[in-house]
Amino acid sequence: MSYNNIVDMHTHSAFSFDGNDSCSALCESAYSKGAKAIAITDHCDIDGADINVHEFCSAQLKELESVKGAYSGRLKVMKGIEIGQGIYRKELTERVLCQYDYDFVLGSLHNLENMEDFFFLNYKDYDVYELLQRYFEDLHELADWGAFDALAHLTYPLRYIAAREKISVDMSKFDNIIDSIFEKLVSNKKALEINTSGLFMEMKDTLPNISYVKRFKRAGGEYITLGSDSHYAKKVCQGIDIAMKLAYDAGFRSITVYKKHQPVLMPIE
Repeated sequence: MSYNNIVDMHTHSAFSFDGNDSCSALCESAYSKGAKAIAITDHCDIDGADINVHEFCSAQLKELESVKGAYSGRLKVMKGIEIGQGIYRKELTERVLCQYDYDFVLGSLHNLENMEDFFFLNYKDYDVYELLQRYFEDLHELADWGAFDALAHLTYPLRYIAAREKISVDMSKFDNIIDSIFEKLVSNKKALEINTSGLFMEMKDTLPNISYVKRFKRAGGEYITLGSDSHYAKKVCQGIDIAMKLAYDAGFRSITVYKKHQPVLMPIE
C-alpha cells in the first residue's frame, strides 16, 4: 500500500449471510497488508423476516471483542455493523443501536420496502428512473433520520442497473435529491463512504464516484470513510489506496475512523 494510514471500514465476516471468512482471518489479512485499522461491519438487514437481530448482535459482538483483544497493539479493530433498510423498521433499529456496544454503524439500502435486493431484480419489469427516484428518496429519509455513522455505497443500484445490465441512466435527473442527501449528512455530522467494490466489478469505479465525493465536499462534508466491502479475507483493503487518492483529489485531507460512534480523523499521507 502506498499510504501510511490505510484503513478498511467496510468488511464482512462469516456472520454475514454472504460472508465467507472468520473475523480473525479478516484482521490477519488487514494486518499483513499494513493497515492501521479495520471495522468488521456484518450485514444486519433489519427488514428481513428470517433474522433474529438479538442473537446475531450478541454472537457477533462476542467474536469482535475476542479479535479486538487478540490484535491489541497491532491493529485497531472497530466493532461494526451494516444496518440495511433501517428506515423500514426504525423502532427496532433504534433499540438495537442503544442496546449493543458498537463503535461504527454503516447505514445502507440494498432494496426498497417489500422488494428484493437490487441484485435480484429483473430490470425489464421496472422503470429504472422510478426505482432510482424511490431509492434516493428513501436514502434521503435515512440521512435525515441519522441512525448511523456513515452512509454506505450511495450509488449501490448502479452496480446492477448501469454496470451489469448496461442500462444507460442520466444521473443528472437525481442531482437535486442527492445534493439534499448531502446537506442532511452534513447537518447531522455524518460521513459519506467511498466504497471500492465497484472498482473490481463491471462498473470499474467507486460507489459513489469522484464527482459525488466532490459534491459532498462542496456541500460542507467533513467526514469520509473508506471501505472495500470485502466478503473474503483476501480482499480486505482492496482498492483502499485508490480511494485515498480519490478522497485527496476531491479536497479531503483526512479520512475518518470511529470509536464508540465518535469520529477520529486520520491524515491522508
